[in-house]
Amino acid sequence: MPKLSADTPYLHPETEIEDSQLGAWTEVGRGTRFNNVQLGDYSYCDRFCDFANTRVGKFANIASFVRVGATDHPLEGASLHHFLYRSADYWEGTPRDEAFFARRRARITEIGHDTWLGHNAQVKPGIRVGHGAVVASGAIVTKDVGDYEIVAGTPAKPIRLRQPREIADRLIALGWWDWDHARLGAALEDFRALKAEAFLEKYGG
Repeated sequence: MPKLSADTPYLHPETEIEDSQLGAWTEVGRGTRFNNVQLGDYSYCDRFCDFANTRVGKFANIASFVRVGATDHPLEGASLHHFLYRSADYWEGTPRDEAFFARRRARITEIGHDTWLGHNAQVKPGIRVGHGAVVASGAIVTKDVGDYEIVAGTPAKPIRLRQPREIADRLIALGWWDWDHARLGAALEDFRALKAEAFLEKYGG
């Protein structure tokens, strides 16, 4: 029997999943926390990841200790401490600042299809990491990452393209990540053996 399932996400121990939707064939590593997250089909993360207000595409490869959409603090007032918005934790009868939490939730981070986020990488709120992109280990992403771009550093900067632009555009147009499970399985040997251009030639991209 396969380890993963189309029906039930594979959750390792000590995960915290709140207000989130996990797709088919997904896996979530030990100690990971999701809040307001959509994890696309076939995507997985390793241990101790922390995602908030994030939409992850299909076939995302997420290493351990990755943080995406880290919540921010108000910078413009006299204090940035969370007593300002988590007020009910400090004073009985005082409501939370729901408008502040709504603004946080509205800053959606987007991770594209077939992406790779390396160990201990961070992606700030409201950023888009494009399809096929790679974020190197330890990188801190503060600006959008283009499709099939590889970025590294703090702050992250482009290193090179993972595929030439023409090939990247053809892969996006092919959209193999939307194939059904049977078709993916039938093409498995070609995924393993063929370079991207040869794969595109065979499958019409």
